[in-house]
Amino acid sequence: MQAPSLLCYLLLLSLCSELCPAEGSAGRRQRRRRRMMHRGLGRSPRAPGMEPPGRSIPLINIDDSVVGVFDSLVGLGEHESTYSVLPGKKGQCTAKGMIMFDKAVWSPKPCVTCLCSKGEVICDTAMCHPLKCPQTIIPAGECCPVCSETASLLDSSIISLDDISELSGDSPDSKDLNTTNVLPSAPTQMEKHELLPTEVIEIRDKDSRKKGKRKRKSKKDRQRHKGRRRGKLPVPRTGAARDEQYESDEDDDGAFRISSHFTVPVPPIEAPPLPSGCSTSDTTVSCINAKLTQIPPISDPDLTSLDLTGNSITTISDEAFNGTPNLEWIDLSKNNITSPGIGPKAFKILKKLKRLYLDGNMLVLIPSELPSTLEEIKINDNQLHAIDEDGLKDLKNLVTLELEGNKLSEANVSPLAFYPLKSLSYLRLGRNKFRIIPQGLPATLEELYLEHNEIEEVSEICFNHTRNINIIGLKHNKIEEHRIAPLAWINQENLESIDLSYNKLYHVPSYLPKSLLHLVLIGNQIERIPGYVFGHMRPGLEYLYLSFNKLTDDGIDPVSFFGAYHSLRELFLDHNELKAVPFGIDEMRKLRFLRLNNNKIRTVPPERICRTQTNHEDEHDHSEEENEDSHLEHVHLENNYINTRQLSPHSFSCIRSYCSVVLKPQKTK
Repeated sequence: MQAPSLLCYLLLLSLCSELCPAEGSAGRRQRRRRRMMHRGLGRSPRAPGMEPPGRSIPLINIDDSVVGVFDSLVGLGEHESTYSVLPGKKGQCTAKGMIMFDKAVWSPKPCVTCLCSKGEVICDTAMCHPLKCPQTIIPAGECCPVCSETASLLDSSIISLDDISELSGDSPDSKDLNTTNVLPSAPTQMEKHELLPTEVIEIRDKDSRKKGKRKRKSKKDRQRHKGRRRGKLPVPRTGAARDEQYESDEDDDGAFRISSHFTVPVPPIEAPPLPSGCSTSDTTVSCINAKLTQIPPISDPDLTSLDLTGNSITTISDEAFNGTPNLEWIDLSKNNITSPGIGPKAFKILKKLKRLYLDGNMLVLIPSELPSTLEEIKINDNQLHAIDEDGLKDLKNLVTLELEGNKLSEANVSPLAFYPLKSLSYLRLGRNKFRIIPQGLPATLEELYLEHNEIEEVSEICFNHTRNINIIGLKHNKIEEHRIAPLAWINQENLESIDLSYNKLYHVPSYLPKSLLHLVLIGNQIERIPGYVFGHMRPGLEYLYLSFNKLTDDGIDPVSFFGAYHSLRELFLDHNELKAVPFGIDEMRKLRFLRLNNNKIRTVPPERICRTQTNHEDEHDHSEEENEDSHLEHVHLENNYINTRQLSPHSFSCIRSYCSVVLKPQKTK
C-alpha cells in the first residue's frame, strides 16, 4: 500500500510544481520537456535550417464556428504547437484556479475573450486599427479609439484589429521572431478590396532541447520590448534559436500569443442621413422648406443638383460643398444668407457648376471667387447695393444674369462691371433704382429687362455696342417720347421687340428700330398715332398693343398704319376712347386678331373691317377676293354702344365664322 500512496504523492507534487508560478528557469524547461513528451511532441534535434515550417490559422470571431477551426489544430502531424495552454481533463480548462467546462467563454480582462476548447484555453483580444486623426476618443462600451469628429457615426458592432497584441508569455527579441512560418499575408489586391476581418495566429515550433541558458526578461523589459515591437512584422530567426520555446507569463491564464498580419480595413465612414424633409432622386437632392439652418453635410461625388429653397440657412462655409464637387446646379433661394456669411472660397471647389440661384436672401454684394463655368446666376430680391469692376470677373461663360429687386443704380454699378461677361445674352435689372440705361452693356447682349426702375430717357449711346440686342423691356418707368433720342435704336438691325408699357408717353414714339416686329405701349397716355410712324420698318411691324390709352378718332390718321398694312397680325386698341372703327383696318391683309372692346363705338360700317367688293369682272374674281381677305379669326367689340340689330350683314363678311366675333355684352346709355 505504501507504493501506491507514494506514487500518488509524487504525481500530486509534480502537478503542483507544474502549476506553481514561482520557480526557476531550469525547472520550467524540465517540465516543458515532460509535457511535450507526455503529448508526444518531443523529437530528436534537427539540423539548423531543416525545421519544417510553422503554421498560422485564421482566427474567426468567437462563436460556434470557432470550434471547427480550433479542432483542426489537433492533428498537426509532426509540427509542434506554440499555444501556451493548460492541459485539461475531460475537455475542461483551468484558469486562475477555476475549472472551465468545454465551450465556456469568459473575459479575464476588458476587451479580452477566452474560449475553452477541448481542454485548451484560447483567447482573443480586440485589436485597433491605427488612426491618423489629431484627436481620438473611446466611445462608451468600446475598446478601440475613434476619431472624435466621427465617433457618433461608427457602427459599434464593428471591431477593427490593431497591430501585434500580447496576452501572456515572454516577449522575445525582434530577432527571435519568425515570419517564415505564416500563411501568405503580403498586401495584395484582395487585401485592399476584399480582405475578411480575420486574425492570424502564428504557431511556432517548440524544442525541448535548448542549447545554453536563456535569461528570463523582467516584466518591465517585456513591456518595453512590447512597445518597440508594436506594429512590426516578425523577422526570421536563424540557427538553433528557432527551436527555442517561449515560456508562459505567470500573470496570464494560459493565453496564447496573437500576431495580426492581416489588418481589418476600417469601414468607410458613411455620411449622416439626409435631414427630415429632404428627398433624393438619381443625382438630385431636394430639401425644399426643410427648416435647415445650415447646408447639410452631403458626401456624394455623383450629385449634380442640390435644391435648398425655403430654409433658414445663414452661412455658406468654405467647406460646404467639399463632399459634392461635381454639382452643376444649386438653388439656395429664399434663405437668410448674408454676404459676410459666405466664405471667400465657398464655391471655388465647384469646377462644374453651371447654375446658381440665390434669390430672396440678404446679400449686399455678389459672392466672390465664383467658378468660371457658371452659365446662369440669379440674385433677385436681395440687397445688392454695388457692383464694382471686379464683381463679375472671370465669368466669361455666363449667359444669364438676373439681379432684379435690389438697390442698384448707375451711381453704384461700375461702367466696367459687365466687361468680363464675354458670353452674356440675357440680363435682368428690373426693380432697381436706375435713372438711365446702364453703361458698358456687353456686345453679346440679346435681351435686356429694366422694368420698374426710374428711367427717364433713352440716350443715343445706350446701345452703340449691343448690335445683337433683340428684346428691350422698359415698362413701368418714366420715359417720355421726346426723351428718346432719334439715334437711340433706329439703326439696330436685330432689335425686334420693345416694351414701353406704363411710361409717360403721349404719342407713339418716332424713330423706332427698322427691324421692329413687336411694340407694346399698354398703359400710357397715348392720344395719337402719327402718320407714317411705321413706314420705315422692314420687314414690318407684326404686333401692336395700344390697350389702356387715350386714343380718340382724331388721334388716328388714315395713314397712321402705313407701312404695317402688309405685316400687322395683331392689333389691340381696347380700353381707349374710340367712337368708330379706325380707318385702315380693312387694308390689313394679314390681320388675325383685333381688339376694339371697351371703347365708345356705336356702329360697324361694312367697309371698316372687311373690304367692299367692287369692280369685279365676274363672280369668280369676287370669290377669290373674299378668300384673300378672310384672315381675321378673332374680333372683340364687346362693351361698346353697338346696336347689334342695326348691323349690316356685310359688316363681317370677310370673317369665315361668326363665332369669332364677340359682340355681347354692350353698354347702354
